[in-house]
Amino acid sequence: MKPKVLLPFLLLFFLSCKTEVKITDSLLKHLPPNFALIVKINNLSNFKSELKNNVFLEKIGNFQIHKDILKKTAGLEHIETESTSILAFYEIGKENFEFVLISDRDPNFFSLEDVTDKKVETLVYQNKSITKYTMADHEVYSMLTDDTIVLSSSLMLMENMARSNNSNVNPALKKLYDTSGPNKSATLFFNLKEPSSFLSPLLKDNHNGVKTFSDWVSVDFSANSDNINFNGVAVATDSTKNFINLFRGTTPLTNKTQLFAPLNAQAVLSYTFDDYQVFAKNQNVYLDRIKPIDTLFNTVEEVGIIYLNNKKVALLNSFGTESLSEFLNTDKNSSYTYQGSEILELKSQGFLSEGFAPLLKDFASNFCTILENTFVFSESKESLQTVISNYRNGTSFNNAPIYKTAKAPLANESSILFVSNSSGINFLAEQEFAPKPLSSVKKAELSDHAFAAQVVADNDFAHINFLISKIEKTVKSNTVTPLFTLELETDLAIDPQFVKNHRTNKQEIVVQDQNNFLYLISTDGKVLWKKQLDGRIQGSIQQVDIYKNGRLQLAFCTNNQFLIIDRNGEEVPPFKKTFEGGNLNPLSVFDYEGKKNYRFLITQSEKVFMYNNKANIVDGFTYTSAQSPILKEPKHFRVANKDYLVFQLEDKTLKILHRSGGDRIKVAQKIDFSDNEVFLYKDKFSTTNKKGVLHQIDTRGKLTSTNFNLNKDHGMYATSKTLVFMDDNVLSIRGKKVELELGVYTKPKIFYIYDKIYVSVTDIQNQKIYLFDSQGKPIPNFPVFGNSLIDLVDMDNDKKLELVAKDQENSLILYKMN
Repeated sequence: MKPKVLLPFLLLFFLSCKTEVKITDSLLKHLPPNFALIVKINNLSNFKSELKNNVFLEKIGNFQIHKDILKKTAGLEHIETESTSILAFYEIGKENFEFVLISDRDPNFFSLEDVTDKKVETLVYQNKSITKYTMADHEVYSMLTDDTIVLSSSLMLMENMARSNNSNVNPALKKLYDTSGPNKSATLFFNLKEPSSFLSPLLKDNHNGVKTFSDWVSVDFSANSDNINFNGVAVATDSTKNFINLFRGTTPLTNKTQLFAPLNAQAVLSYTFDDYQVFAKNQNVYLDRIKPIDTLFNTVEEVGIIYLNNKKVALLNSFGTESLSEFLNTDKNSSYTYQGSEILELKSQGFLSEGFAPLLKDFASNFCTILENTFVFSESKESLQTVISNYRNGTSFNNAPIYKTAKAPLANESSILFVSNSSGINFLAEQEFAPKPLSSVKKAELSDHAFAAQVVADNDFAHINFLISKIEKTVKSNTVTPLFTLELETDLAIDPQFVKNHRTNKQEIVVQDQNNFLYLISTDGKVLWKKQLDGRIQGSIQQVDIYKNGRLQLAFCTNNQFLIIDRNGEEVPPFKKTFEGGNLNPLSVFDYEGKKNYRFLITQSEKVFMYNNKANIVDGFTYTSAQSPILKEPKHFRVANKDYLVFQLEDKTLKILHRSGGDRIKVAQKIDFSDNEVFLYKDKFSTTNKKGVLHQIDTRGKLTSTNFNLNKDHGMYATSKTLVFMDDNVLSIRGKKVELELGVYTKPKIFYIYDKIYVSVTDIQNQKIYLFDSQGKPIPNFPVFGNSLIDLVDMDNDKKLELVAKDQENSLILYKMN
């Protein structure tokens, strides 16, 4: 395990061991050598209570090491004492840990009077009496000395103590032990140089990062129902190769990585030092190398890693950018601009990993941008674009509840700072953990907890702090966070939209590119599949349940085909119809009774084709040819239990039909249709003409006209009670006008979600997405960057909305509204 990755897993290490009065080493000297862990218990009753009542400890109860220790220490539940005790663990055989407990001699220390199912035996070894207690499925051994009582789960350890005199205490341990305070319920000590470790059963083979982190670690334990904290020191001698010695002689600084990490980052890891030259000398010692110190990084004072969507983004924070900027500009292959930031594609992909080993390993610095005095590097364009989007929107990780929860009790300056959510812990565990403990980590429901580790370098040691805390709920949010950007192989042909995944009940994204590939994209930005189509999709993609079994399919028209495909991108026979001559309108799907007896309406110039669920022509539908080309996809409305099918024709006729295709309402007046659809607004069929006049026809055929004096290219959208216009740069919502900056605007679009109306419009000239409520008030933190009409849903059923839009010409962007 890499030493830097050790930090989050030391938390799990500590927590697997569940079970000052100024004190001397009188208890310590009785212990056999080569322990894996020592726990000095200052207050046994408090220690038991803290372990018992912590929510997090309950959640990790499925860890095998946790189960094994609980089983081994089951007999200790019968201990009662107010004296200081020492609990030590030893590895006896591979991954088998036994304990030794030592305390001041007390006749009431270990009482089994209430235990009925027990067996007591007396053994003699080296003229010393050892009592063996057998209870249910575990055994405990006891031995008395002049001033102590000793308990153990191992007869071998007990015999070892019986034949040995007091052992020599390691000076470093003695110093840590003697200076440990009595204020916390327990203090933990462990020697990372020992081959046995509680971490070894958790990790993949061939990891030595534990041994190279430091020599000794001592931490005080404290907990309540929601929080666990380990606070203490790590020590390492000058001569040893230890990770914390990389920061010897440097002063910790304020960490800034979190300011550049997106709000939805999984974790951040930050290293700071006030003098790069000192760090570089320490680095040469640690790596056992002789290398001239490069002046390229002289002004660097922080190395940061952002874990984002299971990928890494690295950053260098500098107090002077000139030297490094010159190097990067000479090293670039090409560059492009994204949201006002220049992104460089670099030739040298390994200079960061080489320059800052072991802090940064296995990282290809393919792309770079500069934000303020910070150089941000990534392996993929999408990761860097997500960082830029969040930075521009002010949605950084330091505003996340998880970061605020974790950082509150920590020092302001750190040599090392790690903050993570459960997803970040899972990601790192996948790289480092053995299969069984990895499975346990994933099964534990830890999404409501924040994880943090902090190291503050001092003269001859380092202060360390490990924290696990339930995330505090924050009332104020109103942030709009870019979750990811995804670049396609070529430019987008249609606007991205959401479709439902019937397996997870969550939403995914579909989009088509200029090469006519249709993509299905997961909630975390992964391409699940892409399918080659013969032409461009017309209008939006519909979802249907052809077989009425809850499994959804995608239905749409291209220029010359009507297709239905399943969730895996496979065509659903016999729904593949090709129409000679092409020029199809978007697909219309009608479900009259809501019983999934679909009618698929395809219109081609004057021709009308209606298909049923079996892809057969509906014989009873008589309107198979219009007197003039049909301008848009027909629409279906239901008013007072009657169905109305509405067609806009090129000869300015509005046809309103019933289900069988005959006239339900005859509209005598011609309408010179604008480029807007027909909507049902206040139970009237409503549309506009090219002069900005609103025409409305009620169910009796009465027509009324209202002149809004809109320009020819105005946009319109309506629901049953809300009417919206976009005219030049003026947005009108229910008669309330909002003047936006000059630009080129899309048509407006209305979304009705969780009993709230949202009105969206996009300025494609200035690449800004606007969102308003039904009163014309802007939604907080809008506009955001985007280049198309949006789609808006609750993608993951958490009552928080997501929106997707075109980003650059060849990419899409997903935002989350918190």
